[in-house]
Amino acid sequence: MTIATERSVPKPVFTDAEAGAKEFPDSNARRFNYYVPQKRKQSHYEDVTVEVQPDPRHYLSQGWLYGFSDGRGGYPLDWTALKAWGSDRPEPARGPGSGGKGYDWPAHGWHEFRDPNEEWELSLYRYNSNVVRQVTQNVEAARHSGAFAQWNPNWVRFVERHVFAWMHVDHGLGLYLFANANRRAPTNMHNNAISVNSMHRIRAAQDLALYGLTLSEEIDGFDGRAHLDAWDGDPAWQGVRETAEQLTAIDDWCEAIFAANVVFEPLVGELFRSHLVQQAAPRNGDFVTPTIVGAEEYDFSERDLRYTRAMFELLTADREFAEHNKAIMQGWMTDWVPRSIAAARALQPLWSQPDAKPLRFEDALETAKSRFTGIVADLGLDTPKELAQ
Repeated sequence: MTIATERSVPKPVFTDAEAGAKEFPDSNARRFNYYVPQKRKQSHYEDVTVEVQPDPRHYLSQGWLYGFSDGRGGYPLDWTALKAWGSDRPEPARGPGSGGKGYDWPAHGWHEFRDPNEEWELSLYRYNSNVVRQVTQNVEAARHSGAFAQWNPNWVRFVERHVFAWMHVDHGLGLYLFANANRRAPTNMHNNAISVNSMHRIRAAQDLALYGLTLSEEIDGFDGRAHLDAWDGDPAWQGVRETAEQLTAIDDWCEAIFAANVVFEPLVGELFRSHLVQQAAPRNGDFVTPTIVGAEEYDFSERDLRYTRAMFELLTADREFAEHNKAIMQGWMTDWVPRSIAAARALQPLWSQPDAKPLRFEDALETAKSRFTGIVADLGLDTPKELAQ
């Protein structure tokens, strides 16, 4: 029998210099305290969103961690013509741990924005998964019940050609407008809200694409490529196509969000989805398509427009640049309202194509204009004279 001897190994020696050894007043705090919450108590959304993206005007004492080839760093504020409190103040020169230089610090109005939807990674996954699950269940239930056989034959042609043409709008704006604006916005609160808007549009385009595959299997003679011909050459769609492509070319990230969500969506998007597709579909035996289109309508009206209002209300009421911002936004409406009205009027022939028709186009357009006027009034802006076109 061999007797084991104790092995000689280094013993740990604690010097109180290791991480976590020191006790501070907030060592046991369960929440962050480096920002002022919007309400009495800070929310989980604020804990995971506020100040996650650094900014030298706030708490990034060593300056930007990265820059562009022209020498600019981080998120230049001149990526939009709009301004928020503190925008014109130079980035303070700091050393480690230093504070403001000659003015209240932090002072940067962009950081006051809070998304009323409180969107962040977890909430995005939960919401979109619930929408996809519900849409999938609706389509599967329709397949099992033979609901597609009840469609008016003329409505089949309308869906394959015109309903699916809207997929191009969703894909283009989601990928090339909102995703781009997300990168250019100056705070993580803006980035989260805008990127979720981008995912809503991309998911809506995907919902329509998958729905088209189902209809190709379920309806004899369904042409899953007819929407390409409509988007490329149908005169009714060329105004929408031109305007959507112009929207994706906007360089100013605030103008992109404003033109898309404040102008284009109420005057064109909701006009087409709510006042044509959702009105006409049930009258032509289709109770499935409204559930697909309605999911996108909810995305915009109850979530994307909600954060857009909150974002621009701060800018039109900014303590330093309110009048400047209002003048800029009025100019944007002068540019985009005529284009959107022209695109909407080009869609008018679609109202006469279903056998069982929706409400008159002029009535639908007046409702859309009224909706737009209300949004503009909420932002403290004047209704543009171009709306009368």
